[in-house]
Amino acid sequence: MSLTLSRLRQDPRTGVTDRPADDRAAKARPPSTEGGGGPPGPQAVRRRVLAATLGCVAVAAYTGLRMPSGWTATLQAVSLQGGFHRRFLVGSLLHPIASRTGYPYPLFAAVSFAVLAGIVTVLVRAAVTARNPARRYLVLGFLLLPSGGYLFHEVGYFDQVLYLFLFASLWLLARGRVLAASLLIAAAATVHEITVLTVLPLFVLAAVRSLPTRRAVASVLPAAVVGAVVLLVPASSGGAPRALGTVLSAHGFPVRSDALALFGRTQSASWHMYSPWQAFLFLLPLVLVVGAVVLRVCHQAGSGGLRLTVLSAGAALSPSMLALAGWDMERWAFLLVANFCIVLWFWLGEHPVPMRRFPYGLPMAALLLTVHVPLAYFDGYQPRALTGKSVTTFVEHVTSGRIVHTPAH
Repeated sequence: MSLTLSRLRQDPRTGVTDRPADDRAAKARPPSTEGGGGPPGPQAVRRRVLAATLGCVAVAAYTGLRMPSGWTATLQAVSLQGGFHRRFLVGSLLHPIASRTGYPYPLFAAVSFAVLAGIVTVLVRAAVTARNPARRYLVLGFLLLPSGGYLFHEVGYFDQVLYLFLFASLWLLARGRVLAASLLIAAAATVHEITVLTVLPLFVLAAVRSLPTRRAVASVLPAAVVGAVVLLVPASSGGAPRALGTVLSAHGFPVRSDALALFGRTQSASWHMYSPWQAFLFLLPLVLVVGAVVLRVCHQAGSGGLRLTVLSAGAALSPSMLALAGWDMERWAFLLVANFCIVLWFWLGEHPVPMRRFPYGLPMAALLLTVHVPLAYFDGYQPRALTGKSVTTFVEHVTSGRIVHTPAH
């Protein structure tokens, strides 16, 4: 007490007690962001968001992680050098190594996990660096909902390469490197032809939002041309699927002959193997919810006009047209949710928007409804339940090495 009083000074003319300069400076300093005397600082917030996001990634990985299937590995071996004219980019880049090393499955598995790691890195960085808290919650929600587990279950599918190309293109576009972004999204069409119904509409939306109309159209043209060429030319030269299947089988590769059969089948022949109408009916409730929410968000946000509203709705809903392309209904539903989240990311903006200008509750409700969309896994796999027994089994598979086994098919 005496020490405190001794540090006080009294002005003899006014009688006002003052503190020394160092005390006044200490009092003027803002409260510490590390202790508990005030709101957390930016670095503290980022650390908390990083921890939360990594926790969500861990839950998603636990739910759906598996080794890449024989189907995906077989398609990754498809190359232009082998006579294929669709889905050839990844295999063409790997061909010099794969052909010299006997097409080892671990090579293709490593590439698959590298692509998945790239996607996860983008999501984590997006959550940590987002200034708008709503954007953070969007990433966390995507990871915690069934879409998060499905992301890890889908490891090896070309869809993940397409979205990694999209994210790189958006990064380039934001930095004014329009030509590089345009060429990269055009290259995506040689990874998989579903580019035109998944990532290309999102790129169109981003280009129109950030560029003058003529320049936006010019940036999209290369991808449109490449996509058209890929769809118009024969999927492969005669005998290419059988030749590749023979080579892969000779090296003990888990080859899927049904994956190679895709390159010799017409679209009309595929429609005889499933009902496109039934596939679309499966997606219809999700289509209606996503469409209504996007239109409402665009209307209430009140910026961009009719053109951006139409492009946003088209980008969010375009994966539903994949019902005409194949019978992977759950996969199309997952891509529909992914496009919906990316469109929402665009509209949420870099800075928080008042509640009266953005209907935050509608997107949240729409994402929660995706819990009721059954995203069945491939090859007999199921989402791991978050229960003690399932966790114990998962730990046992990890410690015993069973989780990294080479698939039989």
